[in-house]
Amino acid sequence: MNTGASRNGARVVIVICDSLRADLISPDDTPFLVDLQQRGASFAAHRSVFPSTTRASAASIATGCYPARHGLLGNTMALDDGDGLACYSAGHPDFPDRLRRVTGRTLLVPTLAERLRWHGETSISCANVSPGAAYFQDPDGHGWVYHAAGSYGPGRQPLDDPASAALTKGIAGDRMMTERFCGEILADRAPSLAIMWLSEPDNTGHHAPLGSPQHRAAIRGADALVRQVFETVRRLDPSGENILFMTGSDHGMETVAAAIDVDALLIEAGLKQAPGSSDVVVAPNGTAATLYFSDPESPLAERVATFLAAQSSIADVFTGEWLGEVGLPTGTAMRVAVTMAASDQRNPFGIAGACPIVSDPADHESKIGFGQHGGLGRHEQHPFLMVEGGGFASGIRHSETSLVDIAPTVLRHLNMDHDDMDGEALPRVSG
Repeated sequence: MNTGASRNGARVVIVICDSLRADLISPDDTPFLVDLQQRGASFAAHRSVFPSTTRASAASIATGCYPARHGLLGNTMALDDGDGLACYSAGHPDFPDRLRRVTGRTLLVPTLAERLRWHGETSISCANVSPGAAYFQDPDGHGWVYHAAGSYGPGRQPLDDPASAALTKGIAGDRMMTERFCGEILADRAPSLAIMWLSEPDNTGHHAPLGSPQHRAAIRGADALVRQVFETVRRLDPSGENILFMTGSDHGMETVAAAIDVDALLIEAGLKQAPGSSDVVVAPNGTAATLYFSDPESPLAERVATFLAAQSSIADVFTGEWLGEVGLPTGTAMRVAVTMAASDQRNPFGIAGACPIVSDPADHESKIGFGQHGGLGRHEQHPFLMVEGGGFASGIRHSETSLVDIAPTVLRHLNMDHDDMDGEALPRVSG
């Protein structure tokens, strides 16, 4: 089935290497990305969003907006589905449906997939990450989404997709997905927008020390798959005039130094009634957390914020207008956000960056010594981004850019409006 490129022949291909922080790009582990850095445009001051979690990042890439506008506030969120506030994982396959039932919709602003459908164009997303990160690229079914938990076509019609169902996280599953992406998706179907989201090196980084042989092998594997996609793209468009190629990551990682039970701290201080109570609900997001209140207008939120600001494990507490300064909404049940205190301490493999995480009662696996993200630590906020083709001149750009700048860049290349997003199209030339 050929879904067709845009009417003027313009296309965009994006590959995301989940959690690959920019300072881990090296000639030994990522020879292709080092080469691409020289031949294409690279963005040295590229940043994630807050919380720097994959699901919030996926929604920001898809919409060109910060969480304050698109509404997905992390890997976990608190919702009141009729029995009081409770914390839910945004990674579960049914979370978009739950969010729709509670709030009346999924994301609060249009995605790239929806915008392309307005113009009669097509989008296809293949992802080997959590269902939430995959589905929030196109939660309302305007294009095609392929994932192991279930694949969908336009109108969210389920697809019989044994190839995606067979995928497992890790480089082997990423490799299978890449083969299909290069053949069936890019060469045969040729959509206007094709996105592939690798599970590595995030999958290994969560279960092995950063910089360990296992982690470096995952980075090398991801680098080889980016090369495979790029070479496919340039076989299809040798001049680079029609197909804009973008590759990057959604965030970096820090080494987990400790786990802090924020629920227990609040209960001990008399600021939360009990585990699981809905008066204060902590939504853990790795090295960050958002806190929701059943009575947002009560003095409790201010008391909780003051208490948390005094904790040595917490770097910053955001409330009121300061939530807006970090891209989070104001005036909702979520009244407090925290980022944990990161340092430049090096792990046994020489990788700088250590940070506590907020304990997640739903996750009983120890994360100490492995990688994590979610907060505003220097290393987790340092993803990479490289662009080639589409009129981009080679060279390093030092002006600050963000995940929200990806969507407007896509739309500019496809000759579509993009001035109603938080982000701006990336500069084609240095300066």
